[in-house]
Amino acid sequence: MIENDLKIILKERINKTIKEASNEEIYLALLELTKNKIKNTPSIKGNKKLYYISAEFLIGKLLSNNLINLGIYNDIKNILEKNGKNLSEIEEIELEPSLGNGGLGRLAACFLDSIATLGLNGDGIGLNYHFGLFKQVFKGNKQKEEKNPWITKEGWLNKTNKQFEVLFGGFKVKSRLYEIDVVGYNNGKNKLHLFDIDTIDESIVNEGINFDKEEIKKNLTLFLYPDDSDEAGHLLRVYQQYFMVSNAAQLILLEAEEKGYDLRNLHEHVTIQINDTHPSMIIPELIRLLGMKGIGTEEAINIVSQTCAYTNHTILAEALEKWPIKYIDKVAPQLMPIIRELDNRVRAKYSDERVYIIDKDERVHMAHMDIHYGFSVNGVAALHTEILKKEELKAFYDIYPEKFNNKTNGITFRRWLLHCNNELSNFISELIGDDYKKDVTKLEDLLKYVDDKEVLKKLDEIKTNNKIKLKKYLKETQNIEIDENSIYDIQIKRLHEYKRQQMNVLYIIYKYLEIKKGKLPARPITVIFGAKAAPAYIIAKDIIHTILCLQEIIEKDEEVNKHLKVVMIENYNVTKAEKLIPACDVSEQISLASKEASGTGNMKFMLNGALTLGTDDGANVEIHELVGDENIYIFGASSKEVMEHYKNRDYISKEYYEKENIKELVDFLISDKMIKVGDKENLNRLYNELINKDWFMTLLDLEDYIKTKEKVFKDYENRERWNKKALINIAKAGYFSSDRTIEQYNKEIWKLN
Repeated sequence: MIENDLKIILKERINKTIKEASNEEIYLALLELTKNKIKNTPSIKGNKKLYYISAEFLIGKLLSNNLINLGIYNDIKNILEKNGKNLSEIEEIELEPSLGNGGLGRLAACFLDSIATLGLNGDGIGLNYHFGLFKQVFKGNKQKEEKNPWITKEGWLNKTNKQFEVLFGGFKVKSRLYEIDVVGYNNGKNKLHLFDIDTIDESIVNEGINFDKEEIKKNLTLFLYPDDSDEAGHLLRVYQQYFMVSNAAQLILLEAEEKGYDLRNLHEHVTIQINDTHPSMIIPELIRLLGMKGIGTEEAINIVSQTCAYTNHTILAEALEKWPIKYIDKVAPQLMPIIRELDNRVRAKYSDERVYIIDKDERVHMAHMDIHYGFSVNGVAALHTEILKKEELKAFYDIYPEKFNNKTNGITFRRWLLHCNNELSNFISELIGDDYKKDVTKLEDLLKYVDDKEVLKKLDEIKTNNKIKLKKYLKETQNIEIDENSIYDIQIKRLHEYKRQQMNVLYIIYKYLEIKKGKLPARPITVIFGAKAAPAYIIAKDIIHTILCLQEIIEKDEEVNKHLKVVMIENYNVTKAEKLIPACDVSEQISLASKEASGTGNMKFMLNGALTLGTDDGANVEIHELVGDENIYIFGASSKEVMEHYKNRDYISKEYYEKENIKELVDFLISDKMIKVGDKENLNRLYNELINKDWFMTLLDLEDYIKTKEKVFKDYENRERWNKKALINIAKAGYFSSDRTIEQYNKEIWKLN
């Protein structure tokens, strides 16, 4: 039946058989076939609907994901194989949608998948960025940014006739709604709504990612997170955020009215989840629009306060957005009277300045508005939520203890196991059946094989096969040679000082110097990084520069390159993560304790049989509890110790630097070897940052990190024991399913059923 459908499409499109068609032609035929199947998939209905609003949806390529969720992936794979074609090769043709950056966007994508899989009535709302964050290229051992186009004539993006008017200060724009279908696993479908404007002009982008930031009608949805190193960039972000929430609010009210709901009971039919602070202006915008429909301010505020819920994703104060009033006055002046009213109500009740919406510097605190005028505030890992309650948001927790709750993040196992590690997924099915595909807690059944030598051996074999696949991919895409018999030690995540890629860099220097002294590792080590640095984040770019310099130095050193390899993945994205994660041996999760809200990469690695080397931070804490001390490698200061250092201001990096074994590593950053291949200014800046500031305490944990990492590599040599640890990690990963997370959101916050 499916084979026949594919044949008919190919005949009608190009008059060729499957055998005769090129990979590109088959991809377009599969796109059409899949979209036809989706068209016939029923939309999920319900008396109450969730709107998940987020600046990012890092959805990744959709062909294979949709084939899996429609239940036809294996059929298509077999049909193609029979005709001499390879589905994996065909998948490569698809461009990855540039709709997100890191964990925030990937989480939102996993959540949409799980919402549909559980049959919950819930849509995503975001923006249709034309060039995403940027495409990362390496030139002269530095990151350069280029635009990253992904929108094609034929694709998953469906243009609609739905348009709304959005009023900015001094001018109006007309939006255009695009939609992508979100198919649940063996279930119905929801939508991802993406707003755009028809007046966007892609040609205004010059060299790199530079463009006129003031031509709002031409630039509004060109890039995710435009460079905010100047006022025009800041303002553009506010324009984007208001555009997103104004459209969202209009769509939500329109759909409610079309269903005949009384807007005075909106909360009975709608829940709005504000994902991080980017969509916070939905609160005053909804109040404004309800006012235009004849509902009084008091009542409108009550309605909105019962409809909106807020997810906090960060402990970093600088990441909680605070917009100067003058920006909002320029972009959306109609909102400021409402925001002032909301702030006045807070001031009338509380005398603590820390909980005001507008601070003494005339800045609007978005998170404060969300907490006061939403009914739920959740953190995304147990430790994170406790820190919010006891430290960062304590003043709010004292007022609203009933609003605070935890929802530990999760990942969709369909993409991060079934699709990206098909061989492991099939082996698990052989051992315990297919039930885990719907209920991943069933992975615990693998524990009965923990002492089965044949199973452990097979696990090792699958890992090696995945390492060979990654080896081939890196050779084809970056012309880099790696050794599948080496240990693959991988750190892939956004480049940020708190995630401490710089600490991994210092370990590489340590290992390099050890090898130069004749102390050789038992087997070669391949250290792989994948990360983009925000265009204006100078130190993050300096860290990338340092990694690329080390990559070059080690590659050219015949004495060292047989034992140590450094690889920086260019333009790291979901597609590349799908190849890196199944091949990983050691998962680097080394953020400064108390700084990582959750992390989801740690969960993906664990599910694919990598062992975690990390601090007791974010969801590492819960991984540690689940797998036990024996099956994870924890090092470094605890979150309590770190917070004490911040409180007492007693961490002085220079004192650690003066230790002989640390000094040697940090000094290498500005050695003749480094300066020969690198940029003196970049290297010196990172060097000085570590010695004189080191805000995220790299040097505090460095010695323990080196010691623990050496133990990891030593333990790796006992292959049977290592594979036993890997099996336990896979078996215990079920807790981190986004299906479980979404069930909790629904039961405790959304109450959709």
